[in-house]
Amino acid sequence: MVIYLSSDGRGRNRGDNVIAANPQFPQNARMTRRVVFVAYHGITALDLVGPHEVLGAAGGYELEIAAAAGGLVRTTRGPNLAATRTLASVRGDIDTLVVVGGEGAFDAAKDNGLVKSVARLAARSRRITSVCTGSIILAAAGLLDGKRATTHWNACDYMTKRFPNVTVEPDPIFVRDGNLWTSAGVTAGMDLALALVGADHGRDVALRVARQLVMYVQRPGGQAQFSAQLAAQNAGPDPLRALQAWIAEHPDEDCSVDALAARVAMSARNFARVFRAEVGCSPAAYVVRVRIEVARRLLETTSLPVEEIAGTAGFGTAETMRRAFVRRIGASPSEYRDHFRLSA
Repeated sequence: MVIYLSSDGRGRNRGDNVIAANPQFPQNARMTRRVVFVAYHGITALDLVGPHEVLGAAGGYELEIAAAAGGLVRTTRGPNLAATRTLASVRGDIDTLVVVGGEGAFDAAKDNGLVKSVARLAARSRRITSVCTGSIILAAAGLLDGKRATTHWNACDYMTKRFPNVTVEPDPIFVRDGNLWTSAGVTAGMDLALALVGADHGRDVALRVARQLVMYVQRPGGQAQFSAQLAAQNAGPDPLRALQAWIAEHPDEDCSVDALAARVAMSARNFARVFRAEVGCSPAAYVVRVRIEVARRLLETTSLPVEEIAGTAGFGTAETMRRAFVRRIGASPSEYRDHFRLSA
């Protein structure tokens, strides 16, 4: 079977065993925003096809797929894709640059020619985005230096170590820092694309697309629920597992390192060392994560005032909770509540 991804995001059987962006199928006269997807061997097909489908369903976008040599692009699992042009042939202004991810991103980030092409295209783009491990290529191009970004949870440690000038956020589904948007693993690219639609065309259009594709406008929770860190939380010694359960049930109590260490009869220094080794983060970071999740649930499911939620979740004050939300999620509690209520 041969599928072409047309400019309106719909698949068309052709007969060449490829998927390609085909500009010969315009959706309507509103197609004014040019989107260029950067592909390379070893991408994950859904990293490209998912966002492509979201933008195509929204309308108002001209979608192109470009690769170093053009032509057939191998994917790790699934159908191969066909780039309709080479990276060198891309000229003119670009509204949105999308660097897709996959297992091949690690090698692609070491390809000087590809990295330079991405940097060149980024310089003429209004907005620069990545899906999954595509952020590693953006980082290799120096585009994320001094910026906040995310990537697939399994690549966060790699990215942190290789690119120390990038602030890697391991939990958010996507992160926006100025005109740079990065998303977590695979399906998170569709969440990112839906956010782009909302930014470009408004929430009503984003909601329509979300309903059509049976998606959340903004899915609840972060990617930590899928990560190795969550597995580690259930793999530590019994006292630590019991302590983590206690924190989740009592986020508003004293959760300082000294207080938590006393609960498991350990010195504060040894407790902090063992906790990090077993859980994958510091006790303080874990407590903040739990408190954010408690606050999220209350924001999503109740009409309690933000000040009351801050106290119940253990933040103490609304301002402390706001700073934690902005730092970890990229939105204030009120913004988060408004966005989630739209999807509900």
